[in-house]
Amino acid sequence: MITVSELLEYFETDWGAMTLHDWIGFTLTVVVLLLMIGLYIYVFHPKNKQRLEKQRHIPMEEDRFDSEEKQ
Repeated sequence: MITVSELLEYFETDWGAMTLHDWIGFTLTVVVLLLMIGLYIYVFHPKNKQRLEKQRHIPMEEDRFDSEEKQ
């Protein structure tokens, strides 16, 4: 069985040993996470439902126009 101290030791980070590339990757990961959370909040918020529902058929309309041009 894993103890809490072993688990904390496994996830321990040596912040001083991080290189520039580590910091860039860490920063990008945090920024993308925050942007995704913001996007999920925007998309699933009830007040935005009607605005987004108006645009739900846009991908199918673009496919329809592409197929008409090829004929």
